[in-house]
Amino acid sequence: MANLHDYTLVIFILFVSTIVVKVVFSKTRNTKGGLPPSPVALPILGHLHLLGPIPHQALYKLSSKYGPLMHLNFGSVSCVIASSAEIAKEFLKTHELSFLDRPNSVAMNIITYGSADFSFAPYGPYWKFMKKLCMSELLGGRTLEQLFPVRQEEIQRFLQSMFCKSKTGESVNLNEELIKVANNVISRMTMSRRCSDTDNEANEVRELIHEIAELTGKFNLSDYISFCKNLDLQGFKKRLEDVHKRFDDMTEKIMKEHEDIRRKTKETGSGGDGVKDLLHILLDISEDVNAEMKLTRENIKAFILDIFVAGTDTSAITTEWAIAELINHPEIFKKAREEIDFAVGKTRLVAESDITNLPYLQAIVKETLRLHPTGPLILRESTEDCKIAGYNIPANTRLFVNVWAIGRDPKHWENPLEFRPERFVMNEDEKSGKSQIDVRGQHFHLLPFGSGRRGCPGTSLALQVVQTTLASMIQCFDWKVDGNGEVDMTEGAGLTLPRAHPLVCIPVARLTPFTSS
Repeated sequence: MANLHDYTLVIFILFVSTIVVKVVFSKTRNTKGGLPPSPVALPILGHLHLLGPIPHQALYKLSSKYGPLMHLNFGSVSCVIASSAEIAKEFLKTHELSFLDRPNSVAMNIITYGSADFSFAPYGPYWKFMKKLCMSELLGGRTLEQLFPVRQEEIQRFLQSMFCKSKTGESVNLNEELIKVANNVISRMTMSRRCSDTDNEANEVRELIHEIAELTGKFNLSDYISFCKNLDLQGFKKRLEDVHKRFDDMTEKIMKEHEDIRRKTKETGSGGDGVKDLLHILLDISEDVNAEMKLTRENIKAFILDIFVAGTDTSAITTEWAIAELINHPEIFKKAREEIDFAVGKTRLVAESDITNLPYLQAIVKETLRLHPTGPLILRESTEDCKIAGYNIPANTRLFVNVWAIGRDPKHWENPLEFRPERFVMNEDEKSGKSQIDVRGQHFHLLPFGSGRRGCPGTSLALQVVQTTLASMIQCFDWKVDGNGEVDMTEGAGLTLPRAHPLVCIPVARLTPFTSS
């Protein structure tokens, strides 16, 4: 018994000594010229215990104590957290070339075909080639214009469904319905299939993307604790490999169907209607002998996965947050509807081409993205040593830019917790004196789509879908909720800032211009 007591005492002394050494060491190094300020870390875990279920909120609270630039150890991974516009600009603009890579993880390596994936590929020739393709062909203006009828039709289908439910007074889970809209838009644009009809492959896409979003959003010990690197303690690896195989089998089948259609088209000499989905465009590029780089089948599959993961939950969640805010602020809802009635009228459905004439609607979307960014944390990794705000940041340090915290910084936003779209509406004097705040990464106090070279290439598509869907929902319906009419705005856990409770409401038809469109 005495030996056990002595052993326990030794372990306790070693534990306390480790913490004391870490505190002393952190105080000596967390000065100008060393690493940024840091809380006391635990052995092995580092600061993982401080993250909580919603990391961006926990990091925001820590930054209020340790400043806009902090150093944290997540297990054995060294990280820095930027929580102000000024520090974010240092990382994403001044020293952008040092932070153009994204860190690898078990989930990304398995699901996204490793180095074949564009979103997580290292900054280099392949990444530059794919980024140029995205901006010029895949997600460029001409392609988006050609696929406009797809977006228009899916929004009208959604509105018609809501109109049917309004006749019976049926309540609607808007999260589910908006995800269907986004899924159908992406699925039809990508591979000419809808996700909610009888098409089994398209339905499987929806289920797989949901499972992928769930798995990639969970904390995996193997990514942060060095001695767990080759272990699958949580069983994620097995599930990831299963999801990857199912996705690969499905996309391979769809690709072969597209290739059969292409072959028959060439044999018959028929050119079709000239509108190609993104998979056809990718297959064209892969067969182009003059292309800068040869696209492999894995490159194509990885891109299809990227656009589904990036384009479904994010658009749906942003629209859901916007409607929730408008229900809680009826005066803003009324003002938005008056703008639409004035610019569009009541005899036709608002269209994408009308958005430029709806500045207040655009302001509502910007204010929603400020308070509820669907990418609350930008994640990068340094490739070389650099100095930020006087502190040394070594190579291979993981960077988290807390977009959620930056959007609530009182230094840049008056009454930052208020939902006030007017802050984005410029009067005539302001229009001649300064540029309007945008969401494309040029203004570092508003970064919902990232910034610089690694900024989201699908920003234009996302804004088209969100703005047009939201405008049509405002134009055609009132949205009623049970109880006192207030919507709970609590955030849930997840990578894309979901609501803790899905928005369930009853659509009340105001007018139905889509029936004659």
